[in-house]
Amino acid sequence: MEIGVKKTIFSPKAIINQKFGSKACYKVEEVQEESTQNGFPGLAIPQKAPLFRCQLELPEFTVVSDICRKKKDAEQSAADLALKRLGHHSVAENPSDKDPCDALIDQIKYLFSDEFSLPLHPLRGHLRAALLRRGDLYGLVPASVITTCDTKTSNLCKLLNPEVELKPFLALSLIMRTIPRLSGCVTSKGQLSIQKQNPYPTEIIESSDIQQSDSPESILVKAIQIPASLDKTVQPVTLNISSAGYYLDVIAEQLGVTDASKVLLSRTIGKASSETRLYFAASESLVMDLLSDLANVKDFHVEGPPNARASYFCGQGIYGDAIMASIGYTWRSKELFHEHVSLQSYYRMLISKIPSGNYKLSREAILAAELPSVFTTKANWRGSFPREILFAFCHQHRLSEPIFSTTSVPLKASCELLRSQKKLKVTEVAGLATEYANGGGLNAGDGESVGLESNFRCEVKVFSKGRDLIIECSPKEIYRKQTDATHSASLKVLSWLNAYFKDLGMPLEKLNCSADALDISFSLENFHKEFALSQSIHNVQQSGTQGSKLPESKSTDMQYTLSGQDVCLPNIEGSDSGVFPSNGSLLCISYSVSLVTEGGHTKELIESKDEFEFEMGAGAVISALEAVVTQMSAGQCAHFNMNLPPQEFILAAVDDPGRIHSLLSSACWLEYHVTLLRVTKPPEERMEQALFSPPLSKQRVEYAVQHIKKSCAATLVDFGCGSGSLLDSLLDYPTSLEKIVGVDISQKSLGRAAKVLHAKLSSKSDAGIKSAILYDGSITEFEPQLCGFDIGTCLEVIEHMEEDQACRFGDIALSYFRPKVLIVSTPNYEYNVILQRSSPVTQEEYPDEKSQSESCKFRNHDHKFEWTREQFNHWASELAKKHNYSVEFSGVGGSGDVEPGFASQIAVFKQESLLDEDDLLTKQNSSQHCKVVWNWNCADRSVVGTLSNK
Repeated sequence: MEIGVKKTIFSPKAIINQKFGSKACYKVEEVQEESTQNGFPGLAIPQKAPLFRCQLELPEFTVVSDICRKKKDAEQSAADLALKRLGHHSVAENPSDKDPCDALIDQIKYLFSDEFSLPLHPLRGHLRAALLRRGDLYGLVPASVITTCDTKTSNLCKLLNPEVELKPFLALSLIMRTIPRLSGCVTSKGQLSIQKQNPYPTEIIESSDIQQSDSPESILVKAIQIPASLDKTVQPVTLNISSAGYYLDVIAEQLGVTDASKVLLSRTIGKASSETRLYFAASESLVMDLLSDLANVKDFHVEGPPNARASYFCGQGIYGDAIMASIGYTWRSKELFHEHVSLQSYYRMLISKIPSGNYKLSREAILAAELPSVFTTKANWRGSFPREILFAFCHQHRLSEPIFSTTSVPLKASCELLRSQKKLKVTEVAGLATEYANGGGLNAGDGESVGLESNFRCEVKVFSKGRDLIIECSPKEIYRKQTDATHSASLKVLSWLNAYFKDLGMPLEKLNCSADALDISFSLENFHKEFALSQSIHNVQQSGTQGSKLPESKSTDMQYTLSGQDVCLPNIEGSDSGVFPSNGSLLCISYSVSLVTEGGHTKELIESKDEFEFEMGAGAVISALEAVVTQMSAGQCAHFNMNLPPQEFILAAVDDPGRIHSLLSSACWLEYHVTLLRVTKPPEERMEQALFSPPLSKQRVEYAVQHIKKSCAATLVDFGCGSGSLLDSLLDYPTSLEKIVGVDISQKSLGRAAKVLHAKLSSKSDAGIKSAILYDGSITEFEPQLCGFDIGTCLEVIEHMEEDQACRFGDIALSYFRPKVLIVSTPNYEYNVILQRSSPVTQEEYPDEKSQSESCKFRNHDHKFEWTREQFNHWASELAKKHNYSVEFSGVGGSGDVEPGFASQIAVFKQESLLDEDDLLTKQNSSQHCKVVWNWNCADRSVVGTLSNK
């Protein structure tokens, strides 16, 4: 606190207005609080309290506030968010009250006055330690600790000279120049230190627990010495600090200078609560310049080039050899805080500055995990989420926090986007997927799936601290959940950055191509400015890793190359359990990784895990490991060898990097042992989404819509409507439909369907639908209310019945319900070999049909059967012949002209003669088995609901 100076406190909005004036535009909108009730759409909807959200538009960016109960609170919230992004505090002292130079003088005067009585202020610890120093050093406090320990002093120095942010030694010049104007403070000749001129009163000395000690006890703190030369390796050092000593004097001795005044401190690195800093020595010429009144900022003589590795960690100019140590005085305690910094800690901090390294650390699987290439679901994601990793990356590289802009995409626009993306895509898993011609099966692609219900798109921007735009990602994909859109956009940015860090010599053309593929634009000048040191640091680590010719596999003398890595074909042991991984499966493995020298004379365990989960097909493990696991069944073991990754990853994984470092200079490789413990099969829809874009469910909807348009149908009944996904999707397409009906035996599913349809129909004033009804009942029992529709659909339903029930449904539907057109789809069992394996199986592998059928499982645990094309064709043809219908066969997902046909097979029945009117009336007079659970009418927008929530 500044003595005698009254603080004028301004609100965040006042500070924004002071800085931007009329350029700051506030837009407040009223939002509705989500109801806590779980009412059914047929009941009265409770009133919701109005809340407010504010969008603040500034020249450089826009922020959106939290939801508040008052308009003024929303405006202040938005202003506060803007100030944080600008790097300002939300409550500030009026800068016009006092000149910054005078304020700096007053602050230092206060820090060395008797009134400075904050017992836990970090500077108090240095003052106590200074009073324990002996001889000429008694009471001298290094000027460098004042700027690092006192936030106000640091901010004033930055205000006087913004270059202090990148060159910490410049703050010392500002502080030393205040001494002649300070009363009560002095310095010694040639010292970058400050001393209180008059002794502290006895009561202050006693209250500070300052006591001389002759105790031989000392503190041993492990630290890291980082040589300025990149040709020299980092080395562990131990700081031996006596109970009566000053830790900065010990660091000074380690750096080869006479006393602590010549030790300069960086800002903290790592976590916000960390005390880890870099310590480096000021050269004699720099000390003279800093003490000179005539020296200009540009005239400072800094000897030698920056210490690239140390500068890379803190984002400041560090010169000469440096010490990385976690030690100092904090607000938490009077005692000296200290933690060990090991070589492993150093390398873990180094790889954490790379997106994949950050993810690997979050999984605690540095040599097995890899940053996934696609965000599928939160349920299957393991480790830190993409948004968290992007925030951490920006923090590590001293960038502004990423700015996300999420927009809601109207469902109509979503559907148009889907219709424009008809090309079928399939994920290529670990380089082993096989491409089928003309969309007949697997086409190499990015595997990004776009859901029909998706209605969010997210853009993300990354700025420098100086607000220069570096990266902008504007994905084209849309997502149903806002969080999915945010994570997916974050992952695109991370994937692009990861590709850059993996290939730091990447040609500009390739860098641009990879950016275009991920919907990224970037400023080359700003990008190189921020990541200039990355090339020298990570290239040094990679070039230091020696490869070797891999030993021949026991089972084969062949090797193959996978994503730039030489890998020996694996030896797989154990009996085939028949439970194979498939795209979207959640796998659990145990593994160990050892470093083996040429000839096998030395073998050191590097990393191991008893259980490690990951999603198949998402790129969540290194490509070599996924390729091997793809060939295994549950319970089998495998081992394989591969060349070394960049050595920083190996040294970050091992407990004792110093011992392993010497082995890396010789010819060696990594040996992996892996056991596939279990395979959790994905739900049918998840498995299909992993391979097809749009997913098969969306392709089936598109197929049905085309037939509705072609037939000009006015009425539709969906047999087995479930949660109403088809009916919901149909509302997004312009069709001739006026009445839609759904029937299902699951009240829970019908409840969800009613909620979705109610919300959409109530909000669509231009929809052609005049009536919508949901029935609770079985589709294998006659129901007169389901008769005589223009079109009927039964998509992926019959396989959930027993086969005799499926035949009964066919008879009931075509003999009694008799829609003019009936569309029935069911899984093609023959296609499961592709869905459940990463690559198709040839006839040579399965010489007879029986062995093939035994190898594949049903797509869903709830399926009672799945038919081959021959079985389905026989069933449909017999029904059509029996009930005077014609039938045509088609499908979605793949091609009917290429084996093994469509993934989802479809039969379209068309009525060839109408049922006699008398017969129809007889059936309509039959007893009713279905119960109306929800009924919507366009005439008065009325809703009747009789279904209770379950």
